[in-house]
Amino acid sequence: MVLELARRGLTVGCLSRKGIGPEDSAVPADIEPRLVGIACDVDDPASVRAALAELTARTGGLHALVNNAGIHRQGRSEAFDLDDFAAVLHTNALGTFAACQAAHPHLLAAGGGVIVNIGSHYDKMGVKYNAAYAASKAAIGAITRCLAVEWAKQGIRVVDVAPGFTMTDLNKAHMEDARFRAFIERAIPRGRPGEAWEVARFVAAIVTEDIPFLTGETFYIDGAQAISN
Repeated sequence: MVLELARRGLTVGCLSRKGIGPEDSAVPADIEPRLVGIACDVDDPASVRAALAELTARTGGLHALVNNAGIHRQGRSEAFDLDDFAAVLHTNALGTFAACQAAHPHLLAAGGGVIVNIGSHYDKMGVKYNAAYAASKAAIGAITRCLAVEWAKQGIRVVDVAPGFTMTDLNKAHMEDARFRAFIERAIPRGRPGEAWEVARFVAAIVTEDIPFLTGETFYIDGAQAISN
């Protein structure tokens, strides 16, 4: 998403615990000047506030926020550790809400903007061993709707992009298992997992296109998986 937004000419704050940015070897040289790396821990609201304040000071303002930080833990619900359940909700739901809060005054100062929260199609599915993750992503949908209504007249739009199974470094090992790959290919009508660039392109389109009436919705990008069963 960072690369796609930068390719479209935007200056992008790269907020992560590592503060990854222009020094990252994976970043093409032609877009390096558009990336601003800042260390930030989404589990610490003060860290998020400080990072956004630094970003706006360095760039002159904030016009969009993409909330993509998250964790995933799974296990049988009858024995699932409650501390793990709380940790998933803390990072995925509270972290998203805190980042929206932190971005609000900057977006207001800019005359409005857009927040894109990254949810999941698990928000409307029953998936065994995934009660914590699914609950956290359902919370993101609810947060999105509430903020969209509350901040609409302030010119701040809030949407939820909910991907299905998408290839990332985190699940690469699973896809190397032939049985799991076959299951995924059967479950998704498109016949394959999503690719990160597809989600990135959709998010970038929302950020770069000025569509004032578009707010409050959850957009599923999952190859039709969630509606096929």
